[in-house]
Amino acid sequence: MRVPRIHGCDAFRVTMPRGRRPESVLVRLAGADGAVGWGEAAVPGGTADPVWADIEERMGPALIGLDWDRPEDVSAAADLGARDAAAAIDVACWDLWCRARGLPLAHALGGTRTSIVTGARISPEPVLETVAGRVNQAVGAGHTRVTLDVRPGWDIEPVRVIRQSYPALALVADAGHAYTESPEHLAALEGLDAYGLVAIERPFPPGDLTAHARLQPRLGTSVAPRIGDLDTLDAALSLDAGRALHLRLDRLGGLTAARSAHDLAYAAGWDVWCSGSGAFGIGQAAAVALAALPGCTLPSDVSDPAGGPVFVTPPVRSSGGVVGVPLTQPGLGHEIDEERIARLATRRMRLSA
Repeated sequence: MRVPRIHGCDAFRVTMPRGRRPESVLVRLAGADGAVGWGEAAVPGGTADPVWADIEERMGPALIGLDWDRPEDVSAAADLGARDAAAAIDVACWDLWCRARGLPLAHALGGTRTSIVTGARISPEPVLETVAGRVNQAVGAGHTRVTLDVRPGWDIEPVRVIRQSYPALALVADAGHAYTESPEHLAALEGLDAYGLVAIERPFPPGDLTAHARLQPRLGTSVAPRIGDLDTLDAALSLDAGRALHLRLDRLGGLTAARSAHDLAYAAGWDVWCSGSGAFGIGQAAAVALAALPGCTLPSDVSDPAGGPVFVTPPVRSSGGVVGVPLTQPGLGHEIDEERIARLATRRMRLSA
């Protein structure tokens, strides 16, 4: 079954109406048969213009009239832009392809789960009691994994406090590339190893896989280096530079590359978890489908925060620490509120055949 050529590409630059006002570029692709697919690129402050240019000037025009059978066939067009823009296009292609064929996205990717166990992220706080309170809220909401951002000088003590209160909690320490191989920093990383962590994420600068490879044998905890492309993952696997992989769609450029990364890590015996990006639900919905893959063994960050505006129905929300995988509807499995998105858009682009 050949999917009809893409004959329309819309993009919306949208800012959340309240709160911290996060911004995303949303992509809508249309096939000749009326099926549509959506993707989302989260754009931190000041970075929307390059994403917009990638889609408007290069990737969007390359998609119009493209003859394709599967989402993987659009990789050449996706290569015309940076990874966050490519991720939005790639997810939209998968959504369109699945909707045209009546397939749930999770099944099309090879997912085997019907629900996803969720985790939460805790940012650094100067007061340990505040950190403990936020962890308590996350655990009370049902999350079974917490990722704590750590930095040199603010690492062992907050981890100790959390572990003392929650001895069974799956705990990840995200070091944000802030450590070196100095004796003091290595001593701190080895000190964290005593607290039964699931992983220490991004301890060293991105790209320095040899440092990660030297660290991993010194720890019982899995190291999770930053992986931004398949070549880096291949190198990390060859060097034994870790044992865990954090899959992020925006970092890898979409579902196609993320699924390949999952397959490689799973075959190597690495633990895997996923996270979505963007505040409008589309990026999170795609991450839910990705987290349904069999190798995603750790709780994933795949839900929108409760209480905010809803742009997809049903909302991508955790209930008791679980997000259901949509398996009765095609594509992402959510209806997109295009009218509301168009009303909030500060900029709109339309390309058609």
